[in-house]
Amino acid sequence: MSGTSPQAASQPLNPSPAQPQKLQPLYVLSWFLCALFYFYQYAIRSAPGIMQDELTQAWGNSHLGLMIASYYIVYALMALAVGVLLDRYGAHAIMPMFIAVTGVGCLIFGQGSLVAGISGYIIQGIGAICAFVGASYVAARYLPARTLALFVGLTQCMGMAGAAFGSKPTRILIDPHGSFHIPWQSVWLGFGAIGLLLAVAVFFVMPRDTGDSDHHHGDISASNLLRPFKIIFSNPQSWIAGLAGGLLFVPTTIGALGWGALMLSKGEHTTMGFAATDVSMVPIGWVIGCPLLGWISDKIGRRKPVLIGGAVVLLAASLCALYVPVGVLPHYSVALIMGIASGAAMIPFSSMKEVNPPEVKGTAAGVMNFLVFGTTGIMSPLVSALMGKTAPETMEQFHTAFLPLVIGIGIAIVLGFCLKETGWKVRKAS
Repeated sequence: MSGTSPQAASQPLNPSPAQPQKLQPLYVLSWFLCALFYFYQYAIRSAPGIMQDELTQAWGNSHLGLMIASYYIVYALMALAVGVLLDRYGAHAIMPMFIAVTGVGCLIFGQGSLVAGISGYIIQGIGAICAFVGASYVAARYLPARTLALFVGLTQCMGMAGAAFGSKPTRILIDPHGSFHIPWQSVWLGFGAIGLLLAVAVFFVMPRDTGDSDHHHGDISASNLLRPFKIIFSNPQSWIAGLAGGLLFVPTTIGALGWGALMLSKGEHTTMGFAATDVSMVPIGWVIGCPLLGWISDKIGRRKPVLIGGAVVLLAASLCALYVPVGVLPHYSVALIMGIASGAAMIPFSSMKEVNPPEVKGTAAGVMNFLVFGTTGIMSPLVSALMGKTAPETMEQFHTAFLPLVIGIGIAIVLGFCLKETGWKVRKAS
């Protein structure tokens, strides 16, 4: 396979079971349940932000910052571990367990105390990382290779839909002035029950094979556990894919969703209501762009044109957001285009699997998540530092703070040209 590292070539592994050439209902259902887990984990991940008033009343101080920081630290570290587990033991053994862990984390959160809330949220992070990695693993293993980018994009689409579900409906349920007025603790107990039911469903539906099994990777030892990482990290194409994906995510996650509303309200002097609505167009764009660009990539059988084209559009939209005053272009159009174009960030997730041997596809997905979150972890404090100690008041200040994000898109475009083409049309020709 193109992109195989010298280490992999010198130490051949047994081949994985042949991928189906056509979509099979059982395998599609297996992927869908994993994608549903991604929907679910995004819903519970976003719920504490909607409950901040209630958590502050219960705990005195919601400690939301500590919770979120702890969640993402655990999430990033577990990204490395879960891929190895999937490669070694298969989805049937790993996915139900991690879904159940996430559900248990929700049940603990629902006990109501500060300690239970933080520990439950961290436990959710341990389980939640298996959602996207697991869905990507199942798509790469059980679905036709030429549909990989489409299903990776659809998985991300499910996550964005889950973020919306975790926000508005949760607020409706706990609103003290609404029709339901359900205690926030009960909502978390409900989340926990849903997680456990989903774990049972995945256990019975997921194919029973053991993936690449023990004999495939050797006995459990430090060298055998580190071997997949050595294969992936020693492959320069892995770094190119990981950095490109991370640099295409941060303009929307850090820029638009993190600081976009403040930029519009302070820099452009819009109402906060307008700013919030405008920023909400970004995840709506994700829902459209992730599966759409994945489908285009699979349709034409190439990754690089879609990656580079989407990045160029994202760069243009980002420059418009920064330098074109509000009102010149149709309302909400720039944020929507940014979201759609940033769907190109999902293309490197497919490339990461395709530039590495198939027997490490789970580990590759984990490493990809680690590199994306690592890029976010580096860029976020940099942007915050450039913002200054007080909230920016002028667009010039936002221009300075967001400059690394714009430069990052340019670097991602260059990396796109350096990335090896792995689409099915090129593989078929070789």
